[in-house]
Amino acid sequence: MDSLQEVRKRRQALGVSLGELARAIGRSDATLSRIERGQIRPSYDLVQRILAHLDDLEARATPALRASDVMHAEVTTVEGATPVGDAVRLMERGGFSQLPVVEGGRVTGAVSEATLLRALALPASRRTRVRDVQEEAAPQVPGEFPADLLASLLTRYPAVLVLRRGALVGIVTRIDLLRGLRGTALRRSGPTPASP
Repeated sequence: MDSLQEVRKRRQALGVSLGELARAIGRSDATLSRIERGQIRPSYDLVQRILAHLDDLEARATPALRASDVMHAEVTTVEGATPVGDAVRLMERGGFSQLPVVEGGRVTGAVSEATLLRALALPASRRTRVRDVQEEAAPQVPGEFPADLLASLLTRYPAVLVLRRGALVGIVTRIDLLRGLRGTALRRSGPTPASP
């Protein structure tokens, strides 16, 4: 079984001795040693107990990721009073497909490429402001929000905004969460787009 080949590596990475793991699963040191070396084939139930115990130890050793752990603090936003044409230029310069809209430091909505295309097609587009065409804002969560729960939000939305006391402090996109959940260092230069 492939999972058994990893038992020794996982146990050693956690700093757990062979004897400690053997006692935790109710087997002798010799039996566990033979299992790790592939000399005996344990029952399905025993394999599940070993893996469950290692999973539990790893969960306790690894702090749970929060939204603030995977977010980017540099968020490009657009003011609601900004003319639509200026918002398009901002999106073009930054390579963004969507931007959060703010008024007085508070998130009030979002604009996307599609929204701005529709607005520019109107005859009065030169006088149109972002606040006149903005859509509903991306979901907003506090920094303490569990990162694993962000996955369900990010399957429906391109980004999740992170707020502290009502003020925007970060953004999480799908790729940010994927990197965070697989343990890759989260480093990116420049401002973060509001959508992937």
